[in-house]
Amino acid sequence: MHNKNPITILVVDDDTTHRYMLQAMFKEWGWQVEEADDGTTAVAAVEARPFDAILMDVRMAKMDGMEALTRIHAYNPAIPVIIMTAYSSVDAAVEAMKAGAHDYLTKPLDFDRLRLTMAKALDHREVAEEKAKGSQSDRPPLDTMGIIGQSRPMLELMEMLGYVAPTEATVLIAGESGTGKELIASALHANSARKEGPFVKVNCAALVESLLESELFGHEKGAFTGADRRREGKFVQANHGTLFLDEIGETSPAMQAKLLRVLQEQEIQRVGGQETIKIDVRVLAASNRVLEEEVKAGTFREDLYYRLNVVTLHVPPLRDRCEDIPLLAEHFVAKYAAKNRREVAGITPQCMDLLRHYPWPGNVRELENAMERGVILMRGDYLDETSLPLTVQRWGEGGGSGSPVAIPSSLEEAEKQVIAKTLAESGGNKSEAARRLNITRKTLLSKLHKYGLQ
Repeated sequence: MHNKNPITILVVDDDTTHRYMLQAMFKEWGWQVEEADDGTTAVAAVEARPFDAILMDVRMAKMDGMEALTRIHAYNPAIPVIIMTAYSSVDAAVEAMKAGAHDYLTKPLDFDRLRLTMAKALDHREVAEEKAKGSQSDRPPLDTMGIIGQSRPMLELMEMLGYVAPTEATVLIAGESGTGKELIASALHANSARKEGPFVKVNCAALVESLLESELFGHEKGAFTGADRRREGKFVQANHGTLFLDEIGETSPAMQAKLLRVLQEQEIQRVGGQETIKIDVRVLAASNRVLEEEVKAGTFREDLYYRLNVVTLHVPPLRDRCEDIPLLAEHFVAKYAAKNRREVAGITPQCMDLLRHYPWPGNVRELENAMERGVILMRGDYLDETSLPLTVQRWGEGGGSGSPVAIPSSLEEAEKQVIAKTLAESGGNKSEAARRLNITRKTLLSKLHKYGLQ
């Protein structure tokens, strides 16, 4: 990408020698530099002209970096500010990031990491350029990877995906179970400069901590019982490509600390090994948990959250994109009709009406499973409501009363009704209710808490 205006970085440090050294380094990398020797001068410089990024020391005599950061962020929160500190205290780093810092580095600076961190901070220019290019004819078409949806939430999501995918930004994909977070991750990779490289997926919730560590970082021969040979981990397998960490909210605090180090240093060590291995990996992460709440609860590291949350893509639940349900239902019917060698003329209007009004607590995954079941069990030429799962049928029947259920006042109220009814039909067995709803037990517990059904 090429800008009419060159990249300009403001370096703020009261150490003259260190400031000159950084100026020479940045100029060698092709960036212009302006200097400030204290926080007061830095704030004045920001108010006088725009900068693409700021690298600022914490300890300065006249106005320290934290106060200057607060004032700069209040004036223009869009400028990424990277804080330098001689103290590698996690508390100080978190305090800086809470105040609006984009990232932090510890002295003495690792220049490889400095260049990588600054490049990531400058991703905002790249995203802005992508937006400015808009629908220019030379912009390559977006590879949607089969993502289906014409609703406003999905169009907005795909627009943001198109802006973010070509950058190197770490992306957090947030959304309930079954919304299609993995498909979004695949599309991010497919539309990135790394698309020719590997796309490696890891489900963090599927492995115990010891196995997850070996899976991610690899291990040396003899590192543990059964380790009869060296094995490369997913980070090495994803080198020069993309690593997708699904359900990262399920990881332990110890694993979170190790992931934080990898994101900071861009290097790993195999389990049982001493060799440091440099990696070049773009990390995408997903969680069906609300990580901000997990941070407040103390179950997810705040510093790791800030590192992952460079850009967040929110994947809407199916109940918030009801107009997409007919498109999705017809797609899945065609898919499973072909797979099972069945002739399906279509979906009856009554069935489609039920599909549109059912709240789908299991989201797109639940709808897909319902359509697969419907294709297999349908008796005539058209798929009707009698072929749908009993949970869906009974919701439409008002719990077996024979009269249609009244339309709830909101989609959330509809979801609450389905969950309450399914739990009652399961005799209060949460695992069985989760199985019938096609969601995880943890997701069910979260929803029970949300709706006060516990």
